[in-house]
Amino acid sequence: MTWKDRKNPLAGGAESINEELAKRLAKDGHEVILIVAGYKGESGEEATDGYKIIRLGNRWTVYWQAFGYYKKHLVGWPDLVIDEINTIPFFAQFYVKEKNIILCYQLCREIWFYQIFFPLNVIGYLLEPLYLWLLRKQTVLTESESTKKDMQRYGFKKDNIFVFNIGLEIEPAEDFNALSKYNEPTILYLGSLRSMKRPLHVIKAFEMAKEKIPDLKLLIAGDSETRYGRKVLDYINNSKYRKSINYLGRVSLDKKMELMQKSHAICATSVKEGWGIIVTEANSQGTPAIVYNVDGLRDSVKNNETGLVCDENTPRNLSEKMIQLLQDEILYKSLQKKAWVGSSKMTFENSYQQFISKINA
Repeated sequence: MTWKDRKNPLAGGAESINEELAKRLAKDGHEVILIVAGYKGESGEEATDGYKIIRLGNRWTVYWQAFGYYKKHLVGWPDLVIDEINTIPFFAQFYVKEKNIILCYQLCREIWFYQIFFPLNVIGYLLEPLYLWLLRKQTVLTESESTKKDMQRYGFKKDNIFVFNIGLEIEPAEDFNALSKYNEPTILYLGSLRSMKRPLHVIKAFEMAKEKIPDLKLLIAGDSETRYGRKVLDYINNSKYRKSINYLGRVSLDKKMELMQKSHAICATSVKEGWGIIVTEANSQGTPAIVYNVDGLRDSVKNNETGLVCDENTPRNLSEKMIQLLQDEILYKSLQKKAWVGSSKMTFENSYQQFISKINA
């Protein structure tokens, strides 16, 4: 039970992971149903890659409708029910008769104030510790040590939280020595222009770093169809360095791969992540990352080994890390190589085997 499937316009890395795991479960002979929210133009049932997707209601009503669907159609059928906490849990433990566990890529906490409007953001922030306390005896699967520690803060037992590695949808670059970069030093921001991702921090850091590296370029790729996104575009248009900032909008997978291979570094400044999959994807294409020191990003980047983690989560410190990385060729080559090697272990086959071992524990 989760509120998004991979086709949902709001889908992200978590949805890709879910369905890659579902596909492999189905291939191994298991029957798998994903209960998710419907969205504009999509509802009802769909079969794909051996598993079934059932879309119910919408973003807000799916929780209640999932309860009704289970009671009407699924009681006694499943061996295992997985309740994913993606902002809000389905509270499966209170009505599911069969074995049930929690899947949580990240807790919401401060993201409430970036993603949800007032007063729901305040209500959500205050209620989250309460409903987590109600679920505290459950077994939990998660993708990072940061989220494991986060869950422990709210009463979950350490021994009941299992971390499994995520996988990558893209193939790592085959030949590290054949990789080539843009002629000018280039920073990449890749992701939707949402307030919780803080792309404005990357732009402001770029502006400061450009004072020291005059030929520095910034590439931005991602959806801007939000009020915050329009604010980012306005900022770019008014920047004194706007000619060195290229906003590309949403890009195809092939273009995404090209950007990750040819850029010198990728920056991630989210408020919070479950892992930071865009970082590992960029690593797989020979591009190290500079990230804020927040949950998820500090897991996906090993500081001074596969990338740089900021000492302070500010554009100023981010700009200093940009300058450090791009002006120290020995450091750059070392981080680049280790990031590429490390990402090769992040396969969905490895992820699936770890996942299976955890749910059978």
